[in-house]
Amino acid sequence: MLMSSADRPAKLAYGPNGFRVLSAGHYVLCAVSGEKIPLEMLRYWSNERQEPYATAEIATKRLLGQV
Repeated sequence: MLMSSADRPAKLAYGPNGFRVLSAGHYVLCAVSGEKIPLEMLRYWSNERQEPYATAEIATKRLLGQV
């Protein structure tokens, strides 16, 4: 059975002002919580660590080394 890109996570390259899709998908997983983040809702990531975050709070805690 074929899977659509909505059934699997996307692979992204994160930059300081945006991200580039390397492999098609509909969502990414938060690096801390594991929560699915639809690409259209993705607002927080680290280009240095190349990881996405579900919320600003999670991103800030990760930056400060609290998680």
